[in-house]
Amino acid sequence: MHPVLRTSLVALSLLLISLPQARATDTPDPRARIKATAEAAFAALQKGPQDIALGEQGQLRLPEGYGFIPRAEATAVMEAQGNQVGQGFHGLVVGDKLKGFVSVRFEPSGYVKDEEAKDWNADALLQNLKDGTDATNEHRRQLGLPEVKVLGWIEAPHYDAATHRLVWSAALQSRSDQDGTDEGVNFNTYVLGREGYFSMNLVTSPASIEQEKPAARELLAALDFNEGKRYADFNERTDKVAEYGLAALVGGIAAKKLGLLATLGVFLAKFWKIGALALVGLGAGARRLLGRKDSA
Repeated sequence: MHPVLRTSLVALSLLLISLPQARATDTPDPRARIKATAEAAFAALQKGPQDIALGEQGQLRLPEGYGFIPRAEATAVMEAQGNQVGQGFHGLVVGDKLKGFVSVRFEPSGYVKDEEAKDWNADALLQNLKDGTDATNEHRRQLGLPEVKVLGWIEAPHYDAATHRLVWSAALQSRSDQDGTDEGVNFNTYVLGREGYFSMNLVTSPASIEQEKPAARELLAALDFNEGKRYADFNERTDKVAEYGLAALVGGIAAKKLGLLATLGVFLAKFWKIGALALVGLGAGARRLLGRKDSA
């Protein structure tokens, strides 16, 4: 077995110990499942530069130094860690500039109107995000997962009306954390289209977010809708309009989508310090398979 893969598998197995017991007993041999999904993910890794088709909606012009794990293998990786990804999930991006990985998904919401972005109030959006996250904690309790809270902006929401791209980032913390060590960051990027939107979400630690922001933005710039699926192609006479506006991607809808990703963010920060998180192991292994050294 490749030595880097072996290291990654150790990290994946150690993560299992950190998960709530309800999750650890979902399968007869969860460690074997994690090992198998990691092996399959590395075997399926598509290296950049190349264009990655994202269904009929768009494509990701994957830059050099990045790798893409396709839907089937990426879904198995996420489910092995107790996370459901949904039908819109396309895969995971790893790279030499990323400590963990970026999830890629399409939400067929319909055309999301963006006029309200002109009147955004960052404080009001933050309160909406906090309220929405609080409302999802009951669901997390039912899953045996820790409750989380939003601490504040890492990067306040910014929408580029010319390119129809949205970026925002929030710091998260486990409600059971007493010493401030159980924190994580979600760095969220979106591209709006005619029939919905793509989201690419990075889950990482407060210590590394600044060095990973450029990579997240690079990937956002590399994602485009296909001809006929772009925001400008919208036909108000025939096309579906989303039931919510752009602010919902930061407020209520975003809080629901954070869900398990928020929990992953908490775990990521907690186990970053001892190098035992699967996301870190998978990301480090992918960086080496992509031919770059880990500078960390």
